[in-house]
Amino acid sequence: MSELYRHLPSMDQILDELTKDEDIAALPRPLVKDQADAFLNVCREEIRSGAVTTADQLELKAVLPRMIAYVRAHSRPHFRRVLNATGVVVHTNLGRSLLARSAIEAVTEACGHYSNCEFDLSTGQRGSRYSHVEQILCDITGAEAALVVNNNAAAVFIMLETLAKGKEVIVSRGQLVEIGGSFRIPDVMTKSGATLHEVGATNRAHVHDYENAINEDTGALMRVHTSNFRIVGFTKEVSLPDMRKLGDKYNLPVIEDLGSGSLYSLKGEGLMGEPTVQEVVAQGADVVSFSGDKVLGGPQAGIIVGRKKYIDRIKKNPVNRAMRIDKMTLAALEATLRLYLDMDVARRKIPTLRMITASQESLKSKARRLADAIRSELGVKATVAMKKGFSRVGGGAFPEYDLPGTMITLVVDGVDAEDLREELLNTDPPLVARIEDDLFLLDPRTLTSTELKLAASALRQAVDSLQ
Repeated sequence: MSELYRHLPSMDQILDELTKDEDIAALPRPLVKDQADAFLNVCREEIRSGAVTTADQLELKAVLPRMIAYVRAHSRPHFRRVLNATGVVVHTNLGRSLLARSAIEAVTEACGHYSNCEFDLSTGQRGSRYSHVEQILCDITGAEAALVVNNNAAAVFIMLETLAKGKEVIVSRGQLVEIGGSFRIPDVMTKSGATLHEVGATNRAHVHDYENAINEDTGALMRVHTSNFRIVGFTKEVSLPDMRKLGDKYNLPVIEDLGSGSLYSLKGEGLMGEPTVQEVVAQGADVVSFSGDKVLGGPQAGIIVGRKKYIDRIKKNPVNRAMRIDKMTLAALEATLRLYLDMDVARRKIPTLRMITASQESLKSKARRLADAIRSELGVKATVAMKKGFSRVGGGAFPEYDLPGTMITLVVDGVDAEDLREELLNTDPPLVARIEDDLFLLDPRTLTSTELKLAASALRQAVDSLQ
């Protein structure tokens, strides 16, 4: 065994050969050296286990192909692209919404050049970064003023910290939501310094519940849109217009947390229950918060719109600096919002809206192209079929609605569906699929047209590895 160890190639020999590979040559040399050393440890373990028994198995020409593959695989960035074949459009774990082409170009421009991020070109003096998006947000939503922070959790926190710190905030018991990552409205309220005052029952709340709870310590009335769940049956919630009347009567601000806010009405697509930001502003909310990277289809951001006297107070909160967005988010958000100036353009050019509103004919056509690409890659190894199925909006929006579409099912001889799903996480790029009723399933809704062949290639990589 000790004799075999001496036949391992030297690091100098290895590095000389590895740098002949174009992809590896582009990597930092210390990174390549670390991965080559890790591969040599794999070889040593193979000697110890008896998997390698002869010196010729350790010659450089024998181990080089495996070493190149190992170094390539282990030198990839940890954060990288994946193919989403789950059918969940706003997939929280996969980066949520895809940006529109114009937003991607705007980010590239912002990254590669100096910009007027906080520079007023009309005066040559320091400017406000929020000026780039405030007016367009007001134009679209009908609000008097707007502010953007780094996500909606931050938006909720700074609204409460500014308007109700040391005061009570009245919320219906049925609206005390928890979203992904154990983010709970009561917990955020506690951190903000406001005190939660629950009213009503889980399924029913009335105007008199709120009115009876108002006292000298009340700071605000708050509504929380239950984006990720619904209570059905014998239910009642106080409408925003009624809440507005109560706010006026007692001179209290009415706050609305929409969560996954939408600027485009999807009621025509059969998706009900998600009010648009414009509707909420028109119905009298003083301050409204929502996400930029969910149904809106932009970058991660927490957007706050509403009456100027309240937004101005939030802007002046010192905490705002800790929550401000960077130039890349600003660029992407402005480019996305510009598309909303024409709702038909927004539906066609914002990937999230385009996927959600895709026609059955277009989805069936995409499924056929995906099936053809898979058959071309796998041939007789696999049985490929199409079936009707359902996608999801995701991101906590429209929890009670499915999006009908056409799915691809795949059966590979001698390969378990769960093993295939797991092996696809190791392909380049990785492909994330789902299993339903023990069937391996791909949903083309969340694959772009240019990704269909990539998905088929990933399947071939996974199948070759498993067979």
